[in-house]
Order: sequence, then structure tokens, then C-alpha cells
Amino acid sequence: MTPTAPGATPRHYLMCEPLHYTVSYEINPWMDQTRFTDTDLAVSQWRRLRDVYLDLGHTVETIEPIPGLPDMVYAANGATVVDGIVYSAKFRYPERGPEGPAYQKWFADRGFVTHTASSVNEGEGDMLVAGNLLLAGTGFRTTRDAHAEAQALFNRPVVTLELVDARYYHLDTALAIISSDPASTQVAYYPPAFSPASRAVLGQLFPDAIVATDEDAAALGLNAVSDGEHVVVAPGARDLAAALRERGYEPIPVDTTELLKGGGGAKCCTLEIRSA
Repeated sequence: MTPTAPGATPRHYLMCEPLHYTVSYEINPWMDQTRFTDTDLAVSQWRRLRDVYLDLGHTVETIEPIPGLPDMVYAANGATVVDGIVYSAKFRYPERGPEGPAYQKWFADRGFVTHTASSVNEGEGDMLVAGNLLLAGTGFRTTRDAHAEAQALFNRPVVTLELVDARYYHLDTALAIISSDPASTQVAYYPPAFSPASRAVLGQLFPDAIVATDEDAAALGLNAVSDGEHVVVAPGARDLAAALRERGYEPIPVDTTELLKGGGGAKCCTLEIRSA
């Protein structure tokens, strides 16, 4: 019998149009200042991604892009929002430092309870809600101290996962939440991106996880966005798309290759606002 996805639920997303997008510095292996970046193409791909969310019935809000912050398009890094509580980002690299306060102000201006981080963390890029758990990445950007801070703030168990491959420097580049339903949590991940101990933890927590291939990972296919039925995924992640279909999900390929030059894909561009 073909497995059935738990079903789509309406989502609330925050995004930032890449009007100032370029690669003007190098802070991850995907970035190359000598490689041409096409801002117009990045905007076109971003708008297609936004329109897919809208067509699926989700709510999309936007934050005004700030000149001089080309990575602000990667909204997922701006904060983590759980139960209406906003844990602000505190970026490791100074080039992205002003993004944290900009995103925190956006939420504060709209009445959200915000918490200013004392520990280095890069938002939902390294903190993913999986059922009742918060999966938290470390190794390149977010510190373990931030995991403890998030656990105290959100009152949810935090599972620390160590990343070991610099290409997959944020958790959301190495692991995707396919279903966050506590009764049927489903993830996909790329084992070589994690330390042996973290692979063992993932194997225990998610024995039925989708295991991504080298090709899936290289396309940044795990930087995917799921509403519980539809999964927005990089077109190059063909094996992942096939595995999703086998499990009853509907993969929706959306090209974000221009934004990949900065090290991000669909999920990086999408910050989920989880209300209380």
C-alpha cells in the first residue's frame, strides 16, 4: 500500500526579496566573488518561490531588504519562531551581523515577544522543529550554548546534531523536515554531513527517515520546504523527489540556482512563523 502524507496545513512565512543580492564576500564554500551573480534572475527565482507558496494557500509576509546586506534574502537565518516566541539570530560573521536586529525589529513592531540572543546562532538555519523536538545544528555557525538557550526559551527538548562537512554548514542544508506532525514526524537527511555520533542519534530518532544521495545533497536538495503534503525542492534533487513520491508526498521543483551561489535554497529563503 502506498504511504499517505499526513496532509497539508496552512503555513505562515516571512521572506525577503533579493533586491540587493550579490556575492560580495565569501563565508561558505558555495560563495565565489569571481563568479557572476545575476540579481534580476535571483529576484525572478525568489518571486516564483513566493508565488508557489501563495498558490498552495500559505501566508507570505515580507521584510524590506536593506542595502549592503546581500544575504538578507536568506530569511530562515534571521530568527527562530516557536509558539509565537522569537529567538533572534546572532550571526557568527560580521558581514551578516546587522541582519539579526533587523529581523528582530520586524517581529517586535508586529507585537511578537522577542528574545535577544546571547549566544551565536543563525536562526532556523540551525534550529528545525520536528514534532515536539527542536533539532539543532552546530559545528560551523550556531554554538551549543545557543541550543541550551533555545531549550530554556521554548521549553522543548533540543537535540544537538554536529555538522562536519563545510558545504553543509547549516542544519537546513543537510536535513529537511518533511512532516513536523508529532504523530508522524518525517525527515530526510544526508548522513555524511553529520558526525558519527549524530548519525547514530538520527538513526534512533528517525529509523524511517529518507536518506539523501550525494546528488541530492550537492543540489542543496535538503534545503526543502514542506507543508506536510507538498515539498518544495531543488529540481536537481531527483532521488529525493522520487523518495518523497513513494511516501505519498508531492514534490514541487522550484529553481533557486542563482541563490545557491550564496549558499542557499528554498528553505534558506523561508522563515516559518509559528504562532502560539
